[in-house]
Amino acid sequence: MTRRFTCAIIVIALSATSSAALAQTTYGVFCANGRIEIDSRSEDEMRRQRGACQFARFPFRMDAESFARKNFKSVGAPCSCR
Repeated sequence: MTRRFTCAIIVIALSATSSAALAQTTYGVFCANGRIEIDSRSEDEMRRQRGACQFARFPFRMDAESFARKNFKSVGAPCSCR
């Protein structure tokens, strides 16, 4: 009984850890439709859905916005994927 309980605890802990890792959102700085945008979609999704290119990716939206301000003056500034 103790062994079965221990195995169950390990399985629950591993699944909780996996879920936490999957739940983490990151934010990309993209050029979409000629403008700088911040979005949580993947680079592949943005390329397929919006024809966008990605410049950088960050764990926090605030960091992505700082990157956009530092390198492009603001979110919404003109950009090019070329």
